[in-house]
Amino acid sequence: MKKTAIALLLALSMVAPTFVVAGGSKDAAGSGGGAGPVELRLGWWGNPTRDERTLKVIDLYQAKYPNVSIEPETVGWGGYWDRINTQVAAGNLPDVMQHDYAYMLQFVGRKQLADLTPFVKDKTINLAGVDESFLSGGRVDGKLYGISLGTNAVCMIYDPAVLAKAGVAEPTAKWTWADFEKMAVQIYQKTGVKTLPLFTTDPKVGFDNWIRQTGKPFYAPDGKSLGFTDAAQLEEYFNLQLRLKEAGALVNPDTAFINVSPQEGAFAKGESWVQYLWSNQVVSEQAALNKPVKIALLPKIAGSKRPGTFLKPSMFFAIPEMGTNKAEAAKFVNYFLTDIDANKVLLGERGVPIIPSVRDAIKADVNPVMQDVFAFIDLVGKGNASPIDPPDPAASGEVLKLFRDSTLAVLVGKVSSKDGAAMIMKQANAILAK
Repeated sequence: MKKTAIALLLALSMVAPTFVVAGGSKDAAGSGGGAGPVELRLGWWGNPTRDERTLKVIDLYQAKYPNVSIEPETVGWGGYWDRINTQVAAGNLPDVMQHDYAYMLQFVGRKQLADLTPFVKDKTINLAGVDESFLSGGRVDGKLYGISLGTNAVCMIYDPAVLAKAGVAEPTAKWTWADFEKMAVQIYQKTGVKTLPLFTTDPKVGFDNWIRQTGKPFYAPDGKSLGFTDAAQLEEYFNLQLRLKEAGALVNPDTAFINVSPQEGAFAKGESWVQYLWSNQVVSEQAALNKPVKIALLPKIAGSKRPGTFLKPSMFFAIPEMGTNKAEAAKFVNYFLTDIDANKVLLGERGVPIIPSVRDAIKADVNPVMQDVFAFIDLVGKGNASPIDPPDPAASGEVLKLFRDSTLAVLVGKVSSKDGAAMIMKQANAILAK
């Protein structure tokens, strides 16, 4: 008798902290409709909430199609791409893999992703009623390599109880980074609650929003250099955080930059009043805090007229080109996207669904936190977003690591903000020019 996905994950997790199922995709004569046996592997980066919901959907699919067996492969963001790169080298990618906008061009350029257009045309993946704006992020040269699992935007969440205790007014859509800094210091002085450094998992995300407000992209359109030349903006991004550190109001960067689960993070522990994240992560962060949270736009640079925020595919499902069972993989992708019962389990945890009928069907079922996420996406779409930049260039992985390592070096005092900014710009341009 086939194990449920949850039972399988629990059994394998007793053997290793994360798991990668050996062996590649297998040919199958049957279909999701029920002929011969079908074996698929599904890989995603997760968190406890996402993992639980995804595993339940796998069980639903296997119950509907008993001939299908899906082996789940999940790990946190920090280890996901290392594992994927190992699987690429071994020719052993999952049949369906969660993908990110930042890495799309890199994988397409190496011909590692299948064009999904034929599956859309023959309705294996039914995208009827989906606006092109929800699909454009997954297209490269007119071909569809990834289908968005939800609409997403960068944001902050905060604990309103801490602000109330400090006697600090809550942020508005027009607040500035100066307002943020003043608020952070006041909260610390009144409550002892500190402020996390900006986007410790991927500091480039925070600076990306910052530099876009100046009208410049992080990367040049051709991907061969940075898109900005003013080091002063990067220095100020660092200096704001260093001023909070000097005031005693910044969570220790040495500990803040350690990748941990939401439950182990400074926000969930009440050590920070704020967390910076993508809107599809709000559900898991709120669950970890287990208190009401509110969602805010990132602050503005004083005088800036251009929003730094943009609507982004939260993540994609992609089908690797090396897979030998693409049609069956496409059927599962379609189920994940369009099945109402499945989405009443998922409840938009990966982002606001792109299928109109799904959005309508789950509105009444999502919890108040997710309703706030829906409202936040509406807010972003009403004059608080600028067009998304092209996907990151192939060398972006090196640049992201450089940016994170250099940011930590600046915040712990190993290098000055001026030297750190200069180092990032020099080395990033050299990486991109290769």
